[in-house]
Amino acid sequence: MTDAEIDTSDIPPLGEEFFQRARLRRPSPEALVEITLHLDPEVLRWFQQEDSEFEREINAALRIYAEARSQYRPPRHKTA
Repeated sequence: MTDAEIDTSDIPPLGEEFFQRARLRRPSPEALVEITLHLDPEVLRWFQQEDSEFEREINAALRIYAEARSQYRPPRHKTA
């Protein structure tokens, strides 16, 4: 699916207030730990094409995801 094919009609426009509060979140290189990680090749290619510092961008995306998930705790389903 291309960007043009995505229906964004239900997404409200981002106003000036949004951009005033927005901030770039990148960890310092000293805070990173080197690991081996298996990624979807398409996802890796996308990050590599977007930014020469793609590893930092992947880390920032994972941090945002983890922070968002830590705010939401889904209800536990009882098992029989």
